[in-house]
Amino acid sequence: MGQMKTPGVYIVEKNAFPNSVVEVATAVPAFIGYTEKAENRGNSLTNKPWRITSMAEFHQYFGFGPTRELTRFSLTKVTGAVPAAAATPLAARDAVPMTSRKTGYLIAQTRGFYLLYYSMLHFFQNGGGPCYVVSVGGYKEDAGIQIEAKPLTDGIKELEKEQEPTIVVIPEAVLLPKADCDSVQQAALLHCGQVMKNRIAILDIWEGYQDRSAQPDCVAGFRDAIGINDLGFGTAYYPWVNTTIVQDQDLSYANIDDDSLDALIDCIKQELAGYDMPPAKLAQQTAEVEKIKTLEKEKLSEVALLAKSLTTISPFFVSVLAEMRKRLNVLPPSAAMAGVYTMVDNSRGVWKAPANVSLNSVVSPTVSISSEQQEDLNVTAQGKSINAIRSFIGEGTLVWGARTLDGNSLDWRYINVRRTMIMLEESIRLASKALVFEPNVANTWVTMKSMIANFLTGVWKRGGLAGAVPDDAFSVHVGLGETMTPEDILEGILRVTVLVAITRPAEFIEITFQQQMQKS
Repeated sequence: MGQMKTPGVYIVEKNAFPNSVVEVATAVPAFIGYTEKAENRGNSLTNKPWRITSMAEFHQYFGFGPTRELTRFSLTKVTGAVPAAAATPLAARDAVPMTSRKTGYLIAQTRGFYLLYYSMLHFFQNGGGPCYVVSVGGYKEDAGIQIEAKPLTDGIKELEKEQEPTIVVIPEAVLLPKADCDSVQQAALLHCGQVMKNRIAILDIWEGYQDRSAQPDCVAGFRDAIGINDLGFGTAYYPWVNTTIVQDQDLSYANIDDDSLDALIDCIKQELAGYDMPPAKLAQQTAEVEKIKTLEKEKLSEVALLAKSLTTISPFFVSVLAEMRKRLNVLPPSAAMAGVYTMVDNSRGVWKAPANVSLNSVVSPTVSISSEQQEDLNVTAQGKSINAIRSFIGEGTLVWGARTLDGNSLDWRYINVRRTMIMLEESIRLASKALVFEPNVANTWVTMKSMIANFLTGVWKRGGLAGAVPDDAFSVHVGLGETMTPEDILEGILRVTVLVAITRPAEFIEITFQQQMQKS
């Protein structure tokens, strides 16, 4: 205060408490992919990270999914033996679940290969909350897969401008050819581990819907291609999951290619001809079937009404819808896991391993895994651990693993340890900015030490740090002769050392039984 020159009473307020550390958000995923639109009141949101909190906001800014407008399937009649699988429009991938067979007909998806919208639905249905969306482009009506690697990689770079996201998810990377998918996932690990150092990447296994007995082994291919850099900042899950995201009412005959409508109509007519019904009723239902080619697909309400009518008269049409829905509901698990991370963080804390948790809107994993088969996923000589998604009788589909890709590291083996350390580092770093340019003297050191110690005590009380007393859980060191030399002070460097004992999950529980002598 200024000098007291006038007689009177002067009041001087002094801070009684040190600055506090505010805990940063721990589960704010950033999703990168293609959307129907990307605009906010006429302003483009393409390649701009945009924060949303619900699917209603996603619809407002990024539109809806490709189901009705773009997703198309071909229906091909097969003469003779039905092949086990048929090639898809992308030559680099064959024998994938985009192709199904049903009584002499092959159903193959020809366009509308987009996953972000369905992944966002899966994220929110598994407990998701605030997140960021980076739209790298709009839907294209061309046949085949229209996903490209460069826009996805550029979307990762756009996240460098945002500090809040803590998880990076790119579900559509698995639609790329193998080499492009690997490059995008490596870019995500590089972004998390070297550029930002405050987030982790949840990766999907390319063709992870296949059994490992199929050749080539999808898990081995993932491990070979992912490299050895920044593995502590990434995690992966296997296999993909069969979901209930897309419902029958989301599909209709409008999702059949125009070239395949004749085959659909002929098959339904043959089915009706085999029924024992009056000629007048047969003619009425046949005329109803003929509307498939004449009714404009843009009239969504009339199309939905006709599709509902067809489901009542044609079991074959019902089976066609079921096959299309089954194909679209095969999803990679990364988005659902981002939702699980959010739910576990909100209910238990970031230090709780996101495992032994059931997945919502999931019927089953695409591949059933036994305990013996999980051994090679969990522990390998190279340390690239893959977390299993397994189905247990009476319990549903559970996440049965909580390891990072750096499975041999004693420091960063578990994903909750990595994420807890990120939370502590970011919280303390942001709070310490208030002391930049303060005098490098004992008063500043005491303030820094008490500020960090109070924060870590609160984390310990909530179960985030291991130890019977705070001294066993953490220690904070700062001061001349302890963490700094006189040269450090002359150079303007204040060094603080924080030691923390982070809780680790009880991944293996051993119970020993032994007989004892009768005592009475």
